[in-house]
Amino acid sequence: MNQKDIIEKVKKIREETGLSIMAIKSAVEEAKGDEDKAKEILKKKGLEKAEKREEKETKQGVVASYTHSTGKIGVLVELLCETDFVAKNEDFVALARDLCLQVAAMDPKDAKELSKQEFIKDPSSKVGDLVKGLTAKFGENIKLGKIARIAI
Repeated sequence: MNQKDIIEKVKKIREETGLSIMAIKSAVEEAKGDEDKAKEILKKKGLEKAEKREEKETKQGVVASYTHSTGKIGVLVELLCETDFVAKNEDFVALARDLCLQVAAMDPKDAKELSKQEFIKDPSSKVGDLVKGLTAKFGENIKLGKIARIAI
């Protein structure tokens, strides 16, 4: 595979995942140019990295809120991370908002149940996998904290 093909595949995967260029390049080369295989390699390495970070303290994050348009359902979600730098990142904040929508729609009893649910915006992913994906992307421990749903 020539260098131009590698560069194009790296660009495409980078746009999709936001992972580091060097990690993507390494995965594309390891997969001998097979894009799907490269994504699987990245996912596996990301999950391994996430597992190593699980013991790190998460004292930063955001509390996101959502109120349904009817005004009859309200949700709070605590999404935790290691640094305020990550807590302010738009991908982190967007996931917290998406998790509020998930809680409003699916009414999980706690964060553990929420993690096991299929993501409403993409049923091929579990909520917990999305959180681990951000852990891999940022290289920080990210986890769900408390969730609350109030309905009239």
